[in-house]
Amino acid sequence: MALIVQKYGGSSVGSVERIQAVAKRVWLTAKAGNSVVVVVSAMGKTTDGLVKLASDISPHPSKREMDMLLSTGEQVSIALVSMALQEIGQPAISLTGAQVGIVTEAEHTRARILHIATSRIEKCLSEGKVVVVAGFQGISSSEELEITTLGRGGSDTSAVAIAAALSAEKCEIYTDVPGILTTDPRLVPQAQLMTEVTSDEMLELASLGAKVLHPRAVEIARNYGVQLVVRSSWTDDPGTVVDSPEPKPRSLVNLEIARPVDDIEFDTNQAKISLLRVPDKPGVAAQLFGEIARQQVDVDLIIQSLHDGNTNDIAFTVMSPILKKAEAVASAIAPALRTSEQETEEAEVMVQQNIAKVSIVGAGMIGRPGVAAEMFATLARRGVNIRMISTSEVKVSCVIDNADCDQAVAALREAFEIESDSLTPSPSPSLPLSPDSPIVRGVALDMKQARLGIRRVPDVPGMAEKIFGTLARNNISVDMIIQSQRCHVIKGIPTRDIAFTVARVDAQAAQELLQKATAECGWGQVVLDMEIAKVSVVGAGMVGQPGVAAKMFESLSQESINIQMITTSEIKISCVVAENEGVKALKAIHTAFELGGEEEFVVPGQSVNS
Repeated sequence: MALIVQKYGGSSVGSVERIQAVAKRVWLTAKAGNSVVVVVSAMGKTTDGLVKLASDISPHPSKREMDMLLSTGEQVSIALVSMALQEIGQPAISLTGAQVGIVTEAEHTRARILHIATSRIEKCLSEGKVVVVAGFQGISSSEELEITTLGRGGSDTSAVAIAAALSAEKCEIYTDVPGILTTDPRLVPQAQLMTEVTSDEMLELASLGAKVLHPRAVEIARNYGVQLVVRSSWTDDPGTVVDSPEPKPRSLVNLEIARPVDDIEFDTNQAKISLLRVPDKPGVAAQLFGEIARQQVDVDLIIQSLHDGNTNDIAFTVMSPILKKAEAVASAIAPALRTSEQETEEAEVMVQQNIAKVSIVGAGMIGRPGVAAEMFATLARRGVNIRMISTSEVKVSCVIDNADCDQAVAALREAFEIESDSLTPSPSPSLPLSPDSPIVRGVALDMKQARLGIRRVPDVPGMAEKIFGTLARNNISVDMIIQSQRCHVIKGIPTRDIAFTVARVDAQAAQELLQKATAECGWGQVVLDMEIAKVSVVGAGMVGQPGVAAKMFESLSQESINIQMITTSEIKISCVVAENEGVKALKAIHTAFELGGEEEFVVPGQSVNS
């Protein structure tokens, strides 16, 4: 007999008829010999209605009272679902987050789960009952026993956390859509269902705006080896399986606030090629990486930072044994990238050998302000200067001098409390991929980011920590981080530009914080651009596959879309483009990788603007 956790969202329990349909599905699961825990959200638009009531009374209601108010929505749902189950002969009991033993931080509106006391759930299951749990909520560990809510995606988080605590066979997430699609079907109706996806791929997609699963839920699943299945509430189709690698032993205490870094990776067999002062226009990246792909040169990291005047810099890393071939390709294509034969300073090729890449790895760490900053601070304390930065949802990588690699790894191991046998000299995909796995799994568009650029940052150890430590201390999370390759010497001090993206709601606050630090830290202007979009491709099959970046850049070039920034990881390539070209970019890339099908999919009850 298996233990299964099922989660149903607000639309799945939005009416009496839908609640009865959910009850029948749960009953059939239990009738098949399974123990079942059901986690439900508030009915339909209940939460929106409660928020409006609060706003009608107070423009700034207290967070405590908001938690007290919003937690009632799920309580209505669990009582009705339990009644519906009892009505068809299935013993059931409804339990609030507090009753089920979900203990959280004493942080209202965005609490994280500390642990789950499972004894009551287990007792009820042993009595043959279906346990219906209120998602999105818990109770604080303080003496006051305050009701808390988990923030956006809270019911997903509740369900996966319960599945982890109970060692459930799987956690099924029931939604309006048949599973996880290759992109947002509201924007690209030809989007197709994925039958499977790795947890690392899903973390990236969820963090990039895929709304089917919240990154916090995927993070817990990956950390504790919970198998997720995303299915439609309206059909019996199998949906999408999200597979996680075999987890390392991990305590269930401090479930969501345990150490964010699991591993340190390093690679001393790398070299960097930079093309400085490349014309800032559509098609340049496509030309460069198209030729690189045709020559079968496998590229690791790619970065393109802020434009400087009418030019930009593009840098990439390769394995040392193929450096000469990569350099020859870059030198051969460089003249074609220039605006004229006379502009010999454009597309200047620079090569740096004897570099190393060190990375911290852990699920969901980018969403936690301060993790990247701690890495930068650790390297600064050892006097290690950072040459390149690349970020993803599961990894932050820094390119440094090879001579600094040993001390950098030792320092990071100490800072993040990583056992020495956990050090990974060569990264590999978290799960073995089947031969028919696509190179690119999905495409995502994020229209809610802004870009900040800091001009003329002194190129000395510790500056990255000053920037991102300041933001972390103010609870501002950073996404992309890119350091320019062009160096400007000011009063004898080399400087570089640093650009990064943040959530648009945090952008002005971030700019003000950094402007205040200008005099103390010695950097130049802090530039803010709110009119950007980030489009990304994700796929574990990219590893060791030349030409993926080239195809993405070529699809943008064909639509005359200029790329403003580029950053990559092993399984993700992200480009920043103008906001008004975001949707066009998404469609072009989705088509280029042949991810669409002949049938069009329409999200029930939703439109593109919803």
